[in-house]
Amino acid sequence: LVASSANRRRASADTSVSEAPTAVTTVRSIALSLCDLFGACPPPHAPTTRSVHFPPPPPMPDVLASIGNTPLIRVNSLSAATGCDVLIKCEFANPGGSVKDRVALRIITEALDSGELVEGGTVTEGTAGSTGVSLAMVARALGCNAHLALPDDAAMEKPRLMESFGATVERVRPVSITHKDHFVNVARRRAEELCQSNGRGAGYFADQFENTANFRSHLEGTGPEIWRQCGDLASKANGIEIVSTSGRRLDAFICACGTGGTLAGIARYLKSKDEGIECHLVDPQGSSLYNKVKRGVLYNRVEAEGKRLRNPFDTITEGVGINRLTCNFHIAIGGDGTQAGKTAGNEGPSLLSGAFKCSDREAVEMSRYLARRDGLFLGSSSCVNIVGAAKLARQLGPGHRVVTIACDSGVRHLTKFWSGEYVASHGLTPTKYTKNDPFEFLDDE
Repeated sequence: LVASSANRRRASADTSVSEAPTAVTTVRSIALSLCDLFGACPPPHAPTTRSVHFPPPPPMPDVLASIGNTPLIRVNSLSAATGCDVLIKCEFANPGGSVKDRVALRIITEALDSGELVEGGTVTEGTAGSTGVSLAMVARALGCNAHLALPDDAAMEKPRLMESFGATVERVRPVSITHKDHFVNVARRRAEELCQSNGRGAGYFADQFENTANFRSHLEGTGPEIWRQCGDLASKANGIEIVSTSGRRLDAFICACGTGGTLAGIARYLKSKDEGIECHLVDPQGSSLYNKVKRGVLYNRVEAEGKRLRNPFDTITEGVGINRLTCNFHIAIGGDGTQAGKTAGNEGPSLLSGAFKCSDREAVEMSRYLARRDGLFLGSSSCVNIVGAAKLARQLGPGHRVVTIACDSGVRHLTKFWSGEYVASHGLTPTKYTKNDPFEFLDDE
């Protein structure tokens, strides 16, 4: 930055060009020394100047109007390493800070339109974090309240954000989904109690896992945005160095699942535009969805052997991975998304071409790698997604375009996923993220 500023001042003052190498060389030398000191190195792929400027969006009527239409950016380090365009949809740019803003808006507006929720009523939900923050924000903006139940081992940043919006937060101990005091079951019960006391619409259980408004928010929002933005990449006018040679707007999409709504909605839309686009799942350790996609059965060896260490499963990541089939994920594997169809096992042709695994170690290493290389400070589920994108890009080979979701930033994960002490307590201290090649810390599939 200093060198760039010096160059601009030199140009405006019409000073000698011969002076520039000295300033640039000196700053670069200092930067290299600092990088060596802190165990990182400068990203050789990064451009030295930014001459592309985009117009700001028009004024909006309220905060809810700013949900969606998030940036799609190229991850230069991974694109250089794979020979593909690796792109992330920056959902952390939503006003509530995550992809769940879209879901919260759709769920609450549909409930208000149907009369299942009335203005001044209370939305309840069982959530590990991001959905709760989004519901708290959207509910307040629409004149409603929020009552949110979550496991008491969730990162502290999220419940504090919920409370900042005026939501009631109920922390419960982590137990199985079959237990009456699982946070999802507690939230459902609170909505029923409100309706019994105050009438229909006084309480509404958002039910993000089974409510297919989740799926529709991505079918009609995120999916079309990705398709349109990848179409804009047909021209180099936006300053992006394009390497895709396949002739498609995009070749593949990949993301992890908690509820399954993001993957199902985006996959359904993209496949409707180009049947040749591959859509894949990436699954954190301990989750059963990988085996559901690959083998048709919800199965995890740790659970089968009775060695599960924590509930719901053994991972330090939050918001992704699950050991049951939801209505939203049922759509991704070819189902109709109904409880009856899910119970009967009615599944048609799957929208998914395959699945990848992501270990906690890979996610932690990737988080530090992206922060040092690309200036991307991302949360745990985002890093799971990007591990999947890198593996998929490597599998496809050079000349392809892969898109994934950056669900939220690392700001909500400072006390856990981004805490050196916390990851060290799980034996996950990152050691390989300083390498030039990300595949130094990514496992072979």
